[in-house]
Amino acid sequence: MNITIIGTGYSGLVTGTCFAELGVNVTCVDIDGQKINRLIYGDIPIYEPGLEAMVTRNVEGNRLKFQADYEGAFDNADVVFCAIEPRLDKSGSTDLEPVINIAHTFAQHLKGYSVLVLKTTAPVGTSQHLKEIIAEDVKKRGADVKFDVASNPDFLTEGNAIKNFMRPDRVIIGVETEEAREMLTRLYRPILLHNNRVIFTDTRTAEMIKYAATSMLAARISLMNEIANLCEIVGADANVVRTGVGTDSRIGPKYIYPGCGYGGTLFSQDIRDMIDIADVNDFSMDVLRAVDEVNNNQKRILFEKLSKCFGGRLEGKTVAMWGLSFKPETDDMSEGPAIVTLNQLTEAGCNVRVYDPVTMNIAKLRWSDIYCGEDMYDAVKGADALLLLTEWRQFHIPAWDKVKELMANPLVIDGRNIYDARELESMGFEYHCIGR
Repeated sequence: MNITIIGTGYSGLVTGTCFAELGVNVTCVDIDGQKINRLIYGDIPIYEPGLEAMVTRNVEGNRLKFQADYEGAFDNADVVFCAIEPRLDKSGSTDLEPVINIAHTFAQHLKGYSVLVLKTTAPVGTSQHLKEIIAEDVKKRGADVKFDVASNPDFLTEGNAIKNFMRPDRVIIGVETEEAREMLTRLYRPILLHNNRVIFTDTRTAEMIKYAATSMLAARISLMNEIANLCEIVGADANVVRTGVGTDSRIGPKYIYPGCGYGGTLFSQDIRDMIDIADVNDFSMDVLRAVDEVNNNQKRILFEKLSKCFGGRLEGKTVAMWGLSFKPETDDMSEGPAIVTLNQLTEAGCNVRVYDPVTMNIAKLRWSDIYCGEDMYDAVKGADALLLLTEWRQFHIPAWDKVKELMANPLVIDGRNIYDARELESMGFEYHCIGR
């Protein structure tokens, strides 16, 4: 099969590369010529474990190619994925103009039957809208050519994207015709040979599933964080509460770990888009609004704990931070608690020393007045406090005796609850976490 991927952002690049790995001929198109040149020479613009080697392997195998224009990209494509990264309009909602432009381009180049698949997360009804646009454009051309529009929402998670793609929990495909269903069944068959979890539905339902899944997950995280905050007030241990709740078969143990808030541009934007979709349809998503508000408040909790430890007097204090990305195994800081915490610390007049395995260059560009450590131990030198924001593996079992020796004041505030309070307190550390 031949497919074309429009957009080489996170979703587009991973999707295209994984399909190439399965033997599909893939053309990835992006109007950003600089990004395409980097990809052609093997310079991957995103951090995702295993992706660079897979891109190189499939480029060398002539199954994956990159180009900065649409010339020939649609000629033999059985399926075209619209995987451009969503952007926001002035009101903060998802701007559909780039997606609509892809529909016009698809119609302009359409020569034989092909399926345009909406991979980009977009409001419910977008696939139907694109179908109407393409039909009108094809009619204006006077062409007699068949096409379909489908929805195939992206459920890849940063840091685990290749595994998510190759062994998915589910593949959601929204189609309106049997021909489109057969085409996408053929494309996804290698992935589903031993894991028959493809769910076919209509396009509107497929679009809604994406928003609903994100909303459910966000609600779960924020509710656990609220419970943890209440645990601190009443004297309960949130970690034990989490374990007790997680053994309930109706609830389960996943994503109920207290922390300093979730992040990620697409994750956070999905929540806001869901609220907007409801507003447009005169329906109020009250629970989801609360989820978003709770998360925004949770991102400030580490600074609040730090301020309380020093009686509000933070000016001149040296504060170390371990972890900047919103989650491990990604270089993405967007919408994460580290951004909020860094801004609060610098505004309070703190001297900030940071270390993250992959996001140091990004941090240097955004905050010129912070010190980026050579390693995790360099970051804590002379620190009055250490804040953990991202639970990278290398942070799980540090040499605490070395950390204590390097710090000016042995204060640790654990934003992910990964450390043993008794161990640190027995070594002379003052230790704080979420929900204890």
